[in-house]
Amino acid sequence: MSMYFDIGDETLWNPSSGAGRLFLRQVEVFAAELELPSGSGQGKYPGDPDTLEVDPAVYEEFARRLVAWHCRAGHSVIVALSEGFVATAVALARRAGIEVELSGSGDGHAPGGVRRDVQVPGDPRTASAAAFTALDARAREVDRWMAR
Repeated sequence: MSMYFDIGDETLWNPSSGAGRLFLRQVEVFAAELELPSGSGQGKYPGDPDTLEVDPAVYEEFARRLVAWHCRAGHSVIVALSEGFVATAVALARRAGIEVELSGSGDGHAPGGVRRDVQVPGDPRTASAAAFTALDARAREVDRWMAR
């Protein structure tokens, strides 16, 4: 069995049921962490849990904020825990025609510039650029593994 992540009539990704369920569960975790809807996982057809509609406008905001959050994470364990999911989310975004990049908006951190979960020492500017470069390479690699 497999799942389908679609925008309209286009299938963006056709993972196995296990990979699809795991992705959806991680979507829930990161949407909660970002306090933001994901735009993915809504059933496309009533009674069909395996065909999911992706809302491109909502998913675009989710993917961009997710990348900014990941690249600004100042904690090696958080980066390690999130890297595979974020790379998969980026690959899915790119298939939907959504380009994500490191930007100053929507960084996912607490208001007022307070950063939580920072691991010291380290230069956050260098870490952000390096994290984005690594994430971009990982997303391109993951895209090659994702069936349509």
